[in-house]
Amino acid sequence: MTAIKHALQRDIFTPNDERLLSIVNVCKAGKKKKNCFLCATVTTERPVQVKMVKVKKSDKGDFYKRQIAWALRDLAVVDAKDAIKENPEFDLHFEKIYKWVASSTAEKNAFISCIWKLNQRYLRKKIDFVNVSSQLLEELPKVTEESVPSGENQSVTGGDEEVVDVYQELNAREEQDIEIMMEGCECAISNAEAFAERLSRELQVLDGANIQSIMASEKQVNILMKLLDEALKEVDQIELKLSSYEEMLQSVKEQMDQISESNHLIHLSNTNNVKLLSEIEFLVNHMDLAKGHIKALQEGDLSSSRGIEACTNAADALLQCMNVALRPGHDMLQAVKQQQQRFSDLREQFARRLASHLNNVFVQQGHDQSSTLAQHSVELALPNHHPFHRDLLRYAKLMEWLKNTDYGKYEGLTKNYMDYLSRLYEREIKDFFEVAKIKMTGTTKESKKFGLHGSSGKLTGSTSSLNKLSIQSSGNRRSQSSSLLDMGNMSASDLDVADRTKFDKIFEQVLSELEPLCLAEQDFISKFFKLQQHQSMPGTMTEAEDLDGGTLSRQHNAGVPPPVSSEKDMIRQMMIKIFRCIEPELNNLIALGDKIDSFNSLYMLVKMSHHVWTAQNVDPASFLSTTLGNVLVTVKRNFDKCISNQIRQMEEVKISKKSKVGILPFVAEFEEFAGLAESIFKNAERRGDLDKAYTKLIRGVFVNVEKVANESQKTPRDVVMMENFHHIFATLSRLKISCLEAEKKEAKQKYTDHLQSYVIYSLGQPLEKLNHFFEGVEARVAQGIREEEVSYQLAFNKQELRKVIKEYPGKEVKKGLDNLYKKVDKHLCEEENLLQVVWHSMQDEFIRQYKHFEGLIARCYPGSGVTMEFTIQDILDYCSSIAQSH
Repeated sequence: MTAIKHALQRDIFTPNDERLLSIVNVCKAGKKKKNCFLCATVTTERPVQVKMVKVKKSDKGDFYKRQIAWALRDLAVVDAKDAIKENPEFDLHFEKIYKWVASSTAEKNAFISCIWKLNQRYLRKKIDFVNVSSQLLEELPKVTEESVPSGENQSVTGGDEEVVDVYQELNAREEQDIEIMMEGCECAISNAEAFAERLSRELQVLDGANIQSIMASEKQVNILMKLLDEALKEVDQIELKLSSYEEMLQSVKEQMDQISESNHLIHLSNTNNVKLLSEIEFLVNHMDLAKGHIKALQEGDLSSSRGIEACTNAADALLQCMNVALRPGHDMLQAVKQQQQRFSDLREQFARRLASHLNNVFVQQGHDQSSTLAQHSVELALPNHHPFHRDLLRYAKLMEWLKNTDYGKYEGLTKNYMDYLSRLYEREIKDFFEVAKIKMTGTTKESKKFGLHGSSGKLTGSTSSLNKLSIQSSGNRRSQSSSLLDMGNMSASDLDVADRTKFDKIFEQVLSELEPLCLAEQDFISKFFKLQQHQSMPGTMTEAEDLDGGTLSRQHNAGVPPPVSSEKDMIRQMMIKIFRCIEPELNNLIALGDKIDSFNSLYMLVKMSHHVWTAQNVDPASFLSTTLGNVLVTVKRNFDKCISNQIRQMEEVKISKKSKVGILPFVAEFEEFAGLAESIFKNAERRGDLDKAYTKLIRGVFVNVEKVANESQKTPRDVVMMENFHHIFATLSRLKISCLEAEKKEAKQKYTDHLQSYVIYSLGQPLEKLNHFFEGVEARVAQGIREEEVSYQLAFNKQELRKVIKEYPGKEVKKGLDNLYKKVDKHLCEEENLLQVVWHSMQDEFIRQYKHFEGLIARCYPGSGVTMEFTIQDILDYCSSIAQSH
């Protein structure tokens, strides 16, 4: 350990002017055993600094390096862990706690003892030693630095061998001093005893000089002490004077305190006065209502524009005074309470006066408007309410004031307005619809025929259905129609286009009159009663009660204005109450139009759909949109019933057994319906409804045409199918209905198939024996007989062929064709004008058969020279002359 200590002193501490006093070999507790050294050092120069240095052996060689250093004054606690038992562990508390394990307990104790002594000498016992044996903490003798010889001033305790090591290495200065001293004495090396004796004599001389110096300084010390005593006496006199000055200033301080307190009270009084003035000015400025406003509220003229404006300004001023945000404590002032009571009385008084005046205006409006009803009784127009709305809108701001201040009276006015106006509108609307019904039916007498009684215009009859049709005689459909109808009711086909156009215009005029009336009234209600139309927020209204009951919703019973989310519903409820007669009157008018002519439902469906679409674009939830939507359902129901009635009539058609069929009535009616519908539904919004109806009707037409054809006895089935499907195909081609393209192709196919079938069937008659002969020939060939061998068959030899051919000379063929033409003419109806088409098809079919017969003769009877007694040109001539002769 001594060798390590010398090596550390030489290599690490001497270059830094430090002296190593104690060393301990340690490792950190609880970790891998990496040894290092803790060193206690002091500096060689003043002021002395005491440090604790951690030294560690380098990993790259055998030399040591300084790792970390702590100042001893930063050491707070030394914990030896156990003061009785030997324990190599100890803790040093710097800015954090370092736990160490010494290589031996003796080294630990020696190191702690050195720290304790350094603490006693340089730090004045600032370090706490815990769990340290009392034997290690013996008190060291106190030695002043002045008593230490200059050659020994680097010793820690001035001669204490426990602190200073046995061997002390000289520093450079000491070595230089010794060399100078030895150079001054020749025998310093040769005679050590003589040199030591000389040094001793010189030391004694120095000691004597020191003693004489101390004795000489005693006189100076006495003089200094005398001066100090005089200074103390002067200090006492100064203290006495300061005490007297302090007593004098104490009274001045008390007076200044009183002045300061008085100034504070004055300042506080001024502050309070300013605040009081501010509060009074606030109350006067915000709660003082001008006399002119009070007079306007009490006596203002509510019938003139100037008076209404004055009352409006006064009401706004009153509302501002009542709604002023009072500061804390204002409501406890008697004057404020009295002013608030006065405002409340003014508000109640003016609210009663305003409500009474507006009620009178509502009543007067009902009487004035009733006097103008006679002017509109002969023309299809509703009275104009714009002047009334214009006059009432002058009170809109007052209504808003009433809504915000006294909701009970506002609600009462709302109910009274609905009561008066609903009766007025009911009279006007019923008279208006009565005029519309009269114009639709022509006269009052005719209107009674359709079930109209009184001004209510309610229909007592039931909706008429189209009559069952029956076919009784030949001829065109127009000449038969009068005998086919049951004259007890009216049929849609009996009304001309002018009548339907007239109905369409009247119905459009009715809707055009109602729409602006409802929109104007709804806009007026919104502006006059200050209800928001287009700012309603999503959400459901509170449980609404009937408007007739006097409240708009339960939450309004307390006189609280409704939230914005329910104001739109309030407008709709008011409109329902005011115009409660519109929907039933419209339904009655629709029923009348449907009774006059079931096809009127087409006009009504288009017009009503357009008006509903327009209303929904403006406001989908408005009264007008909802009402017209409900009526549209009724119109659509009538339209569907019209379609169902036509299909039922198709199914109920009966044909006469004695007359030819021709074009069936429901086929002609479908043409009429489709033509009318296409003209009505051009660019209409509800084209889809018509397309669905087309699909139902055309299916019914197809099915029932085939049914009638199967039941026909006078007219061949193919003729009935051919003529009617040709008519259907022509109708669909002309109207170009896109949704019926497939049905158009089907109708054309059925017409073509049945035309071909009828032609083939009819042509079998003029050359009957010839047909039978060649059918036998084809049968033999089908059985396997070669064509050139057929002539060897007894029944089909050349002689039999000539015999059959001779029965059909040109004259007979022409006669047969003439009879065939007459028969076809008898089967076909003139309406469809298919005679020439059928005759031309028969001509082509006859020529095809002729060519077929010629081909069989050439193949089965080669070289026989047998030919028909007429040619293709003869056939063409016969057909042409027959057609021209008829």
